[in-house]
Amino acid sequence: MYREDRGGRFNRPPREMHKVTCADCGKETEVPFKPDGTRPVYCRECYQNHRPKRF
Repeated sequence: MYREDRGGRFNRPPREMHKVTCADCGKETEVPFKPDGTRPVYCRECYQNHRPKRF
């Protein structure tokens, strides 16, 4: 079990990152999940333009 570390953060192992190509700009980026190919994956900048609007 992971214990709470200083600053209130949990000491977790590093996430496995997966290289992908952004569906909008074509830039290579990494995401912390393995895409299954059914939905587009965006880089951080393009995701800001595609995320759902919050009310």
